[in-house]
Amino acid sequence: MSKASTSTSTNGTAPDGTDTGAGTDTAAGTDAAQDARDFSDAGASLSTAPREEGTGGSGTADRDRDSDVIGGPTLGIVGWIRWFWRQLTSMRVALILLFLLSLGSIPGSLIPQTSIDELKVQDFRDRHETLAPLYDKLQLFNVYSSVWFSAIYILLFISLIGCIVPRTWQFVGQLRGRPPGAPRRLTRLPAYTTWRTTAEPEAAREAALAILRKRRYRAHTVGDAVAAEKGYLREAGNLAFHIALIVLLIAFASGQLFKSEGGKLIVEGDGFANTLTQYDDFKSGSLFSTDDLAPFSFNLEKFTATYERSGPQLGTPRTFEAHVNYLDGPDDKERKAVIKVNEPLVVDGSKVYLISHGYAPVVTVRDGKGKVVFTGAVPLLPIDNNISSTGAIKVMDGYRDKNGKKDQLGFAAFFVPTYGGKGSGQMFSRFPALDFPVLNIGAYHGDLGVDAGLPQNVYQLNTRKLKAFKDAKGNVLKKTLLPGDKLTLPDGAGSITFEKGVKEWASFQITHQPGDAWALTGAVAAIVGLAGSLFIQRRRIWVRTVRGADGVTVVEMAGLGRSESAKLPEELGVLAYALHEKAPTAPEPAEPAEPAETAEPAETAEPAEAAESAASAESREENAGGAEK
Repeated sequence: MSKASTSTSTNGTAPDGTDTGAGTDTAAGTDAAQDARDFSDAGASLSTAPREEGTGGSGTADRDRDSDVIGGPTLGIVGWIRWFWRQLTSMRVALILLFLLSLGSIPGSLIPQTSIDELKVQDFRDRHETLAPLYDKLQLFNVYSSVWFSAIYILLFISLIGCIVPRTWQFVGQLRGRPPGAPRRLTRLPAYTTWRTTAEPEAAREAALAILRKRRYRAHTVGDAVAAEKGYLREAGNLAFHIALIVLLIAFASGQLFKSEGGKLIVEGDGFANTLTQYDDFKSGSLFSTDDLAPFSFNLEKFTATYERSGPQLGTPRTFEAHVNYLDGPDDKERKAVIKVNEPLVVDGSKVYLISHGYAPVVTVRDGKGKVVFTGAVPLLPIDNNISSTGAIKVMDGYRDKNGKKDQLGFAAFFVPTYGGKGSGQMFSRFPALDFPVLNIGAYHGDLGVDAGLPQNVYQLNTRKLKAFKDAKGNVLKKTLLPGDKLTLPDGAGSITFEKGVKEWASFQITHQPGDAWALTGAVAAIVGLAGSLFIQRRRIWVRTVRGADGVTVVEMAGLGRSESAKLPEELGVLAYALHEKAPTAPEPAEPAEPAETAEPAETAEPAEAAESAASAESREENAGGAEK
């Protein structure tokens, strides 16, 4: 036996020609690497998600080229800009920004906002003298127009665009391309099946191609296999979802910049024209112009309200209806409409919502000479579910006292539609309908404060500069009036009469949101896109048909999805069943007959073994002879 050599060649053969096995290991390693590449190519482009920076050999090489010193790469200005852009446009950062935007909206919901209600903001300042300055610095009273909220909003907008654009182009490239060819070893794929068939390989491939195309796969023949792919709507839904988010952001921004919103209280018989001076309160976006107000108008003809009359829900509202006549423009023909709760009147892009209603008692005020100085319906504000209402009646002009001197009158009013305090003297309502209306009046005179140039609440009576009319006991002159009753003021100062007519009023909110339609479209598209990206699976199917060593066609089918799912093997089974009908299983070949059993010939012993056997026999014979002796 020759001595083994200590040196080997690169192909795994020793210098003396003996195979060391290294060549086999190298070939196995090459095959494994080739299989890994085939498997990677088979699963390539199943997603348009961007690859992480610095992964793989190229990323390492780039870092090595950019590194000049020990401790990490050195980036220039352009390198830092590119790094920042990649981070900003990553999906991870987009989700973080979306989360921050949601967090930033929380204080806008909990803290009063100047753009919504300045009175509540001022009240908050008065009650929280320590927190208010801090909130001002943090812009928490103007969250949605603050610098930090706008920064998050704009960064999210840029991040989504920077993420979507490259993925869209990549997806378009995938749609224009074709599914990759089959891997060399289909057995490595998660779903696999095979059988032998009597059909020719070409006929089996054509049948597989027809079946896959009939089931809406994008399929084509590559070599000895059919490659097919399905589920492109998954990535389309993903892109649609992110594009819809951008649409929502644009709609929200345009709505905030160009919106207008105002309120108007209208008594039956009165009307409203959509001009700035007609609103009781009005607010708009920073880019809104009064020229953008639609030139419509409407009149409130009648308001109808019904309530539950019996049972545990006594007094519960059943219907609120405002019957109006409206015009789209100055030259338009008058039309009728009924505005209900959550059923607004839509006129020229603006919506008129019915938000509340109440009662307006009709009163007449006369001076000491009997001259009418005020008459009309006075709206009062409800303070409970039974529409007990309070307010003020102000006579600012035209009134003179008994000496002919100009003066102003003020009456604190409390109204109940269904008086429930008869016999007890208490003033409360037991039902919201006009079953038993009663008006309580308290009389004052003096300076109402309307000439001071400061805004004043028309529903409140500021008695700071007023003098009360006194009754016989020296108290404020008050009287509870039924319809038709009159309160006579002392010293010939006049009177106030509660007329028999009580009108109803309705409060309307007129809004114009130019981004509403886009916001609705974006919301629907986001839901549809998200559903598609969650429930549609991107998958590929390969069918290889080759002739085996025995001449019989071998069919192999395998599938690969973007994510593991039990549906992929089921779908592959359905496809295999359909193809099996076109290419049925070939019968198994007959096994060869076994030969008849024959007596085995005696084995011929080797010469050495024979000699050894003979020597053993002689030794046994000698031992037997000695024993006999």
